[in-house]
Amino acid sequence: MQKGKAESGRRKAEGGRRMYRDWETAIFDRSWYGRVLVERVEGFAKKEEWKRGYREINEMERTLVDNGAILMKFFLHITKSEQLRRFERRAADPYKHWKISEEDWRNRRKWKEHLAAAEDMFRKTNARLAPWNLIEGNYKWYARIKIMKLLVKRLEQEFGRL
Repeated sequence: MQKGKAESGRRKAEGGRRMYRDWETAIFDRSWYGRVLVERVEGFAKKEEWKRGYREINEMERTLVDNGAILMKFFLHITKSEQLRRFERRAADPYKHWKISEEDWRNRRKWKEHLAAAEDMFRKTNARLAPWNLIEGNYKWYARIKIMKLLVKRLEQEFGRL
């Protein structure tokens, strides 16, 4: 969401891709963090590429904030046992079994590597202008309410009581 008086029109990322319009809410689901998470763990990016990703993330976030964006970052974390419970329920449900694949089970075997990559990402991309909000995600209703409360609090800080 855009705050204050800013130039109207489209906001563009490097390379010209549209990021958001004034007064628009945009949600990026893992988008530019993939390089330092999945691409790192799976070996899709070379070490120098995913290490450069931290700087690129910080620069992108700085650009967004400098252009008036209110940037909030949330990381929903579930325990390994909760992930297993969800996987097993999906696999057993004829309406949801399509949501789980061998790739999900393979990635689960790299739990420690994914956790280490996430911890590095928090350390290297947590900034005053864009701090991480770590959300306990085992209980979906709790996670949703916590995020909504954080969103309202931040918007009230920016715009006054809603």
